[in-house]
Amino acid sequence: MIRIMLVDDHPVVREGLRGMLEAEPDLTVVGEAGSGDEAVALDRVEQPDVVLMDLRMPGLDGVGATKRILRDQPGRRIVVLTTYETDADILRAVEAGASGYLLKDASRTELANAIRAASRGETVLAPSVAGKLVNRVRNPEPQSLSAREVEVLRLVAKGGTNADIGRALHISEATVKTHLLRVFGKLGVSDRTAAVTTAMARNLLG
Repeated sequence: MIRIMLVDDHPVVREGLRGMLEAEPDLTVVGEAGSGDEAVALDRVEQPDVVLMDLRMPGLDGVGATKRILRDQPGRRIVVLTTYETDADILRAVEAGASGYLLKDASRTELANAIRAASRGETVLAPSVAGKLVNRVRNPEPQSLSAREVEVLRLVAKGGTNADIGRALHISEATVKTHLLRVFGKLGVSDRTAAVTTAMARNLLG
């Protein structure tokens, strides 16, 4: 039997999920929690194989609860089950360590199969969520430069050396180098000329 804990702040949702899952011969619900804090406490007691975690709840949300549970039990399989599929929500959940991300419009069969897959150590994603993640990887959002990094790069564009820039901004040459290395990393370049060219092309220097 795969032992499941349900985490959702709506009792009617938990009741519906319990009925769906316990109709499967190999699945059993061992606990229910109505908040993130309850989930963390109940997880320690019940030791479920898979946690179905709502994302948005009062107090500690699903991402926060996921982080805390995985801190105590690194091997726990946590599958987010939510109505939200924004890029930010998906990334927060995945970065927190969730094993999967499903939407509440999933059928009983889809949900049961996802729980089985998660219990085997597989990653489970709703098709629309998988598409968003792939698109995000292929088209990452460009990192913005800090105000100080822009100042440094503007002076580089004017031909200033690290020493010149340090004097102009009242910082050490080592600090100038640090800012430039961060700029290189954010822009995906390896030298000053490329950094200036790329920043100008992206209209980052104003």
